[in-house]
Amino acid sequence: MPSITTDDGVELAYEEAGTGIPLLFVHEFAGDMRSWEPQLRFFARRYRCIAFNARGYPPSGVPHDQAAYSQDRATDDIAAVITALGLAPAHVVGLSMGAFATLHLGLRYPHLARSLTAAGVGYGAQPGKRDQFRGEVDTTADKIAEKGMWKMSRVYGSGPTRLVFEEKDPRGYAEFLSQLAEHDTDGAVLTMRGVQRERPSLFELEAEFRKLKLPTFIICGDEDDPTLEPGLFLKRTIPTSSLLVMPRCGHTMNIEDPDAFNRAVLDFITWVDAGRWWERNPATLAGGIIAGTAKG
Repeated sequence: MPSITTDDGVELAYEEAGTGIPLLFVHEFAGDMRSWEPQLRFFARRYRCIAFNARGYPPSGVPHDQAAYSQDRATDDIAAVITALGLAPAHVVGLSMGAFATLHLGLRYPHLARSLTAAGVGYGAQPGKRDQFRGEVDTTADKIAEKGMWKMSRVYGSGPTRLVFEEKDPRGYAEFLSQLAEHDTDGAVLTMRGVQRERPSLFELEAEFRKLKLPTFIICGDEDDPTLEPGLFLKRTIPTSSLLVMPRCGHTMNIEDPDAFNRAVLDFITWVDAGRWWERNPATLAGGIIAGTAKG
C-alpha cells in the first residue's frame, strides 16, 4: 500500500481512486480509511479521491511516544498528505475526530483547502461538557489499554450515538464493529489520550472561526446529540458555512446513510467548484423575526 512520510518520520498509508479535482477523506476515531469505501466508490467517478489512515492506525505507523499525538499533529498530518501528493487545494471531508482536524486545517493551512466538510463534529466541545468528556476519555482509554481493542470494540461501538446505526442496518453495523476490533490497541489509547482528550473546545476558537472564509459544510445526525449544539454554533460563527441535519441518523452518517451523505456533499462541492458559494448576507442576522429593515 502506498504511503507518505511526515516530517517526524511517521508513515501514513493511503488509498487513491479516480481522477479530477482532489477530494481527501479523514476518518473518525472508530474508523479508518475503509470507512470511506462508500464515498470512494461514488466520488471516484468524478474526483481524485484519497483516504488515509491516521497515525496509530496500521498500516500507518504507530509511534509509541505520547507526544507524537495531538490535535496539531493530526492537522499537520492532513497537510502532509495534501502536500506530498500535490493535492492543493483539495476538498477535505472529515468525520468526528477527522472533522476536528479538518476545521483546524482550515484555520492553520487555508491555502491547502478548496472546501471543508465537517461531519459529526463536537464531542466534548461544549464548555459545560469538557470535564465529563475528559473523564469518559480517561476511563475508556484505561479500559482499552487493559482489555485490548478487540475486546473493547463492542463496548465502544455500542455508544448511544451509534445505536440507530444498528437498528437501521445490522449488516453494516456488524462490519463497522469488525473493522473497529482490528484497530491497534496502543494506537487507539495514544490517540484517545493525545488527540481526543487534549484538543481545544470549538467554542474557544470562536474568534478564529469568524475569520474563516473557506466554504464550509457542517453535517450532524439528529440522533447524534453531542454534535447538535456545536453544529449550530459553527453555523452561526463561520460566515461561509452551511448546516445539514440528517434525519434518523447517528454519528457515522457516511456509512449509515451513504446515499444521502454522498448526494449532500456532492451538491456542496459542486456549488464550490462553480464559484457559487458565498459568505452569508449580514442582513439575515439583523435580528428581525418577520419584517425586514428596508424602508418602503
